[in-house]
Amino acid sequence: MSVLKQIVASTRESVAERRDAVPLSTLEGQLSARGEDRPFAEALARPGLSVIAEFKRRSPSAGEIRAGATVADVVDAYQRGGAAALSVLTEEANFGGSLEDLVAARSAAELPILRKDFIVDQYQLVESAVAGADAILLIAAALEPDHLAALYTDANALDLDVLVEVHNEDELEGVLSTVDPDLIGINNRDLSDFSVDVERTHDLLADIPAGKTVVSESGLYSREQLDELERVGVDAVLIGERLMRSEDPRVALEELTGGH
Repeated sequence: MSVLKQIVASTRESVAERRDAVPLSTLEGQLSARGEDRPFAEALARPGLSVIAEFKRRSPSAGEIRAGATVADVVDAYQRGGAAALSVLTEEANFGGSLEDLVAARSAAELPILRKDFIVDQYQLVESAVAGADAILLIAAALEPDHLAALYTDANALDLDVLVEVHNEDELEGVLSTVDPDLIGINNRDLSDFSVDVERTHDLLADIPAGKTVVSESGLYSREQLDELERVGVDAVLIGERLMRSEDPRVALEELTGGH
């Protein structure tokens, strides 16, 4: 079984346990307490290359990334460093995250927040909205097309922006024919084996229709990479490990973006 399939299976089990503890109807009753809207898609549409800076505790491929890191300190550094938006990785079993990290990020910064997780159930969409997410990630490799489309529709009904992630031509074609999203993420990491190839973004970019906001994800470490991605028409990048491992995330972000 691939790493992705293992994560999806464990996610389904975790969602079932959370639903038993807090029924969907109870969770939906908390939606009225949501805070102010922070448009995620709009934040990525500003001129120049936008950075989605990610808080991530660990990963199956990298292990623990920043021991003792507090959400508040890191996301405050990201905000001061010029990030356009935040990503908070909330998957627990493999990445050490939690919805509490997202709630903490919401309190510590004013930027829009993407819940980065393996979304497979409507329950997670309501969780995301209640916790303060402004957007969610849907991974084409983890979902059947009809299921992805249903989750996409349900997310929009909750006023959540949706970043739909692909990593090959077949996934991109399927996504464009089913939901035609405004936000398309190209993951340079293959989630079946966690190998990384930044050329995936360059290879798929030509197949994305004009007018879409394109986000390149994973394997981005240098100003030169970002300059080249901006040159070929990428709108935003999602960077986590490079910033989380730096001595000062604010300085690291400013170095990558040129302070803009």
